[in-house]
Amino acid sequence: MNIDELTGKIIGCAIEVHRILGPGLLESAYEECLAYELRKAGLSFERQNSLPIVYKEIKLDHGYRLDIVVEEEVIIELKAVEAITPVHQAQMLTYMKLSGIDLGLIINFNVKLLKDGIKRFVY
Repeated sequence: MNIDELTGKIIGCAIEVHRILGPGLLESAYEECLAYELRKAGLSFERQNSLPIVYKEIKLDHGYRLDIVVEEEVIIELKAVEAITPVHQAQMLTYMKLSGIDLGLIINFNVKLLKDGIKRFVY
């Protein structure tokens, strides 16, 4: 499956979660339901992956976590906020740089239409 098909499946799963739940819940609820939909779609993924920081010759297990990584190719950062801010965008770009994964999606479920809450990043 190419990367566009993969992101299309991921977004389809997120739309299904948002269609049923709507806005207003905690990120953890959306994460659990999105994991269910990704599994149902036959996608492999990992949740809450630890992301250490390597600084020169030391490794800092600083506690950063990637919400979901799908097929080892796409980072999904889930939000339930009023708006995606430049800080969220910088966070995603940093996660992509540190992980070596070139594609990321920020999905903000706290919107009326989910298409307005999705931002795609290519590193």
